[in-house]
Amino acid sequence: MGPFDRITHTPTVMGGKPCISGMRVTVGMIVGQIGAGHSVDEVLAAYPYLERKDILQALRYCPYHLGE
Repeated sequence: MGPFDRITHTPTVMGGKPCISGMRVTVGMIVGQIGAGHSVDEVLAAYPYLERKDILQALRYCPYHLGE
């Protein structure tokens, strides 16, 4: 497992945008929620199927893959 083992790219899912593995939740959506001022706990409450590790990995992933 790589450093981003919770994130996948599948061309037929969400237009190939990076998503949390096995879900139709994009990294961009998570980063957007945090950028809008929501806390990690607020995002977890709004999306109870996510895990804290999913959000933290999405935040780490974003600076390296802004063009995707």
